[in-house]
Amino acid sequence: MAEELEYQSGFGNEFATEDPRCPGALPEGQNNPQKCPYDLYAEQLSGTAFTAPRVHNKRSWLYRLRPSVTHTPFKPVADGNITNNWDNWPPNPNQLRWHPFDIPTEESGQVDFVQGLSTVCGAGDPKSRHGVAIHVYTCNASMESKCFYDSDGDLLLVPQQGELLIHTEFGRLLVNPNEICVIQQGMRFSVYVSGPSRGYVLEVFDGHFTLPDLGPIGANGLANPRDFLSPTAWFEDRSCQYTVISKFQGKLFAAAQNHSPYDVAAWHGNYHPYKYDLDKFMVINAVAFDHADPSIFTVLTCQSNKPGTAIADFVIFPPRWSVQEHTFRPPYYHRNCMSEFMGLIKGNYEAKEEGFRPGGASLHSMMTPHGPDATCFEKASNAKLKAERIADGTMAFMFESSLSMALTEWGDKTCQKVDPGYYECWQPLEKRFKPNSTEAMA
Repeated sequence: MAEELEYQSGFGNEFATEDPRCPGALPEGQNNPQKCPYDLYAEQLSGTAFTAPRVHNKRSWLYRLRPSVTHTPFKPVADGNITNNWDNWPPNPNQLRWHPFDIPTEESGQVDFVQGLSTVCGAGDPKSRHGVAIHVYTCNASMESKCFYDSDGDLLLVPQQGELLIHTEFGRLLVNPNEICVIQQGMRFSVYVSGPSRGYVLEVFDGHFTLPDLGPIGANGLANPRDFLSPTAWFEDRSCQYTVISKFQGKLFAAAQNHSPYDVAAWHGNYHPYKYDLDKFMVINAVAFDHADPSIFTVLTCQSNKPGTAIADFVIFPPRWSVQEHTFRPPYYHRNCMSEFMGLIKGNYEAKEEGFRPGGASLHSMMTPHGPDATCFEKASNAKLKAERIADGTMAFMFESSLSMALTEWGDKTCQKVDPGYYECWQPLEKRFKPNSTEAMA
């Protein structure tokens, strides 16, 4: 889709970069000189309050051909299937599973990333900056002369089918399935595709994604900061009719301008988009008996004000060795005070090898019981335990939240992908109790 792109390595690092076509574009010694090199405009993008503690302060300075303010007034446009209104559809506490979401075809017409966004569930309110939304995207067309930015929060993109070339004000990112990309609040971007594409989007209103603390794990493990990649400066000087789409308080608005927004010749700061290859995750696991909690698979987290409790965690279940002794190794039966939305990028998920398919999803809401299906339980209960590889060729993930998710009408009805027979996978589970068994008393 593009020439080989250059990246900068590190999570949340302070970077300084300029397009090679404009050497010296970064001002020396100050952020906002009276006249910038090349007669560029200086513009700051703030991701936190000015007075946030230095360790949490997020901001970048952009040096651009025109300031981003040069557009016509925003006007409301159709929201499509995007919503942050959680009161328009009745609650549903059942275990839910979705078959793979439909991707537009040539016969159904051209659909770009923004047009193909559909909200499945969520909670909270972007106006009060508290909450989360889960969307899927299905598209078959690039965003030509159109960009999008989210005033409400950060977007974590999980491609499942089709690579994405993402133009941002900071440069370009090529994101393939089994990679993720985070576009932080307020950053303008366009998604270019080379064919039918599908994936998942986690939106958080509260703050920004961070790496989880490692605690007793120590200094190394899970997602390593150096494996996160951010774009280098790249600009285009293009005059054209351009549409800027803004998501503001859960609604979409459009403004027009006569040039590309990707006219940043240089930038420096610690507030920028980034991507990460899930194959680089360093897995931690139990090596004696029982399970370590699934939190050991957390890639990124957005924490709430309650210590140790997340607005949203992004968790993956990658290929790994399973070696526990005297242990039922698949995920145990469980009821949770968190909401668990799962997706599948590729392969077969170990606890439900039938029915849960790539491009589909499941939702186990707060305190709704869930766990391995009957087939998985029978197989794992009687397996001869030995060290073995599991999940090879597979990548399942979970968006987990402390908030109670509300379904949208699209997610529960309109998409027509809810599997009505999902509950049946547990029905063959029968009572196995043997009170007089010598085996039980051993």
